[in-house]
Order: sequence, then structure tokens, then C-alpha cells
Amino acid sequence: MLRQGSIVSAMTLLSRVLGFVRDVVLAGFIGATGLADAFFVAFRIPNFFRRLFAEGAFSQAFVPVLMRYRDQGGDELRRFVAVMGGNLTVALFLLVLFGVLFAPAVTALFAPGFRDDPRFDVAADLLRITFPYIGFISLVAFSAAILNAHQRYAAAAFTPVLLNVVMIGSVLISTQYLGGTIEALAWGVFIAGVVQWLFLLPSLRSVHLLVVPTPSLAHPGARQVGKLLVPAVLAASVGQINALIDSVLASMIETGSVSWLYYADRLLELPIGLVAVALGTVLLPNLSRLDARGQRDAFARLVDWGLGLGVLLALPAAIALYVLAVPLLATLFLHGEMREYDIRMTALALQAFSVGLVPMVLAKVLAPAFFAQQDTRTPFRIAMVAVGTNIAVNLLVFRWFGHVGLAFGTTLSAFVNAGLLWHMLVRRGIWEPAHVFRRLSGRALIAASVMASMLVFLSPGDARWLEVDIPTRVLWISAVCGGGLAVYVLILRLAGIRPRDLVHPAA
Repeated sequence: MLRQGSIVSAMTLLSRVLGFVRDVVLAGFIGATGLADAFFVAFRIPNFFRRLFAEGAFSQAFVPVLMRYRDQGGDELRRFVAVMGGNLTVALFLLVLFGVLFAPAVTALFAPGFRDDPRFDVAADLLRITFPYIGFISLVAFSAAILNAHQRYAAAAFTPVLLNVVMIGSVLISTQYLGGTIEALAWGVFIAGVVQWLFLLPSLRSVHLLVVPTPSLAHPGARQVGKLLVPAVLAASVGQINALIDSVLASMIETGSVSWLYYADRLLELPIGLVAVALGTVLLPNLSRLDARGQRDAFARLVDWGLGLGVLLALPAAIALYVLAVPLLATLFLHGEMREYDIRMTALALQAFSVGLVPMVLAKVLAPAFFAQQDTRTPFRIAMVAVGTNIAVNLLVFRWFGHVGLAFGTTLSAFVNAGLLWHMLVRRGIWEPAHVFRRLSGRALIAASVMASMLVFLSPGDARWLEVDIPTRVLWISAVCGGGLAVYVLILRLAGIRPRDLVHPAA
């Protein structure tokens, strides 16, 4: 379990680092201007589906059924994969065709505040180019789910790296050869989808599942996935749905709000990707295996281990994002078209997001416990309550608190989602807090409290971070983060936590 999670985290870390490089390049290229708002809307819509599918939501419905066919092996498994691939290809073709033909209507739906604004036409034109990315990245997600079920995690986890490399290249080409046109960014998104899909085909061949798509609605396995798919995807994607809702409402307020939320979300996504997505990716097939064998005690122990490790890794990240919001954002993005005002506005959103980081991570661990048992209805109903909470809070406060109110609504929604998932697992007797969770989370709380004090002590005031040059910021942030990490690890050691405590005992 630890090895599998480490593979996913390592690839995710590489992707996130390159993602920061990409966003540093974007910040210098378009900043937080109206043009940036238009691009981020055109990117947010297909990127929403990337996160919806590529980061595990599609797998929640597909993997448990796939694992059962994998046990049968042979022709039944290949037939199931061929049917699912065919059905998915047909559905995606129709979806992409609709999006390209009706790009202005889709833009109006997801960015209603852009109406009667120059940003609207730009966003709609860019969306026509970026929308096909949905089709390619969904096929990538389908391929990744198959590979993960065969414990081939590295190739699938590496694919987001390709997106970042291609987008960085598109910016460089645009500035060097195309006069800085933003359309090059949109074409970069499109090309990245094709590259990611082609990259996984040899890996599919290696597990003998590169088969010809064969659409069929009559196949029992496909019908089972279809029954689970919609509630599973919605239940596993509360964060992505909330981010999209935030973007819709942000289009109605101050220019730059869409961009501020985007940049804040990018920093939030680093610990979510390294911890939550990695844990969720490896937990689902292993929990599905234990459930199929009827090993209830081992199932509960695995959930307990995942939750404890999630708190241990997410809590210090949440505190660092809150305390160091301005320093981190200034170090990464304060250059080119980005202004000090943009950094301060983005920092407020990041602080509001960071409060909800721990429940966001816990939800990614709790939900697979239901999906592994092919129960998609419970997390779906809980997800609808969480999304409804976000919408209600956003509508109540965004006119007064702007983009910060939108970020706060997302955080409150995360607490509702994780709290209800926790309650239902305990209520049904599937899991209750046990020794590993209590030990890891308790020690993490103590160590994180000491670390927070140390970060406040080590870091200069926010004004100083905005005044100094980039090399000085890099030096300072390295020292502050390094010192905070050292203190956190030291306190954990003094509290009795050792590396062996992070390894899940054999089921």
C-alpha cells in the first residue's frame, strides 16, 4: 500500500511542480486580467472534466466492476473492456460535438457574468478549441482505471506531466513566434489531450487490453457501470463541482475574481493531489479486493490507516497554506502581469480554502469505502447535500464578500461532505476510529500546533515579502518551509511516531 501510494505521489509531485512552473509562466503571460479570466473559463470547463474523470471519480464506478471481471480473466475481461470503451467513445463524440457547436451557449452557462462583456466572445472562441480535450482526457481516465486495477500506477499518474509540458511549450511558442496570441494556449490544451491518450496505449497493450471498441448497451457489466456511474462521479467530485460553481459566480463580480480563485486553487491542489488523490487511487482497488473476499476487519483497518495517514500529511499542509499564503503566492506569481493587489486577493481566497483542506482529504479516503461495496447512492446523496450547502452559502455571501465568500462556501461544503461520510460509516458499523487513526491524528495535531508557531516566528511580515526581489523570496520561503517541516518531523519523532507507523500492516 505504501509503495503504491508513493508511486502515485511521486508522479503527482512531478506533475504539480511542473504545474507550478506552468502557472508561473501563465501569471507572467496573462496575469489576472480580463483576458486571463476568459482563458481560465475556457480552461476550467474541460479541466473540470479532467479532474472529474482523471483523478479517480470515473474509477469509483468502473473499478469495482472491472475487478470482478479481472478475476474471471480471459475473453470476458477483454469483452467488457471493449464494450466500455465503445460506449464511452460514442458518448464522448456526441458531447464534444455539442460543446464545439454550441460553445457560446456553454460559455453563457458557465460564465453568465461575461454577457455584454468583451471577455465573452474571447472565452467562447477559446472554448471551441479546448472543448475536445474532454474527449481525450476521458479516454485517458478509462485507460488509467484499467492500469490501476492491474497495479500499474506510474504511467497513468505521469500523464498530467504531459499536459503541463505542452502548455508551457505553447506559451513559449506564442511569445517567441506568434506575437503573444492567447489562442496558442487553447491549442496547447487540445494537443495535450491527444498526447496523453497516445502515451497510455503501449501500457494498455502490455496488459493485453488494447482492444477494438465495441459499443453495446446490453452487456451486463456495462449496464452495472452505467447504474453506478452518475451517482459515483457526482459523489466523488464535490470539490470539482464546487470549484466550477465558484467560477460561475466569480464571473459576476470584480474582474480578476476568476483568476484569483484559479491561482489559489492551484496551491490547494498540491496537497490534495499528493495525499488525497494518491490515497484514494490505491485504496479503491484494495478495498474492493477485501470486500469481495468478505474480509470486514481488514477492510476497516485499511480505512483507519488511510484516514490517519491523511490527517498526518494534510494538517501541516493546511496550516502552511494559511500562514504562508502571501509568501507562497508572491514567490510563485508576483512578476510580469501580476500585481501586489492580485497577490493579496488571491491570498485571502487561499486562506479560506486551506481551512477546508483536511476534510477535503478525508472525504477522498472515506468515499472509496462506500464505492468498494458498490454503494454509490449514499455518497451521492451526501454529495448533493454538500454541493447544496456550497450553493446556498455562495448565494448568501458572494455579493458582500466577493471571491473570498465563494472560497468559504467551498470550505464549509467540505466539512459537510466529510462529516456526513464519517457519520454514515460509523453508523453502519463499517468503520469506527481505531488505534492507528487516533495515534496518527493525535500526534499530528500536537506537531502541527508547534509548527504553526514556528512558521509565524520565522516568516517576515507580508509587506516585506512583496517588497523584496524574487531570489530573496525564494531563499526566504525555502528557509521558512524547511524550518517548519523540520519542526513538524522532530515533534512527531519526540511523540513516538516512526516510519514503520506509516506502513499499513498486512491484511
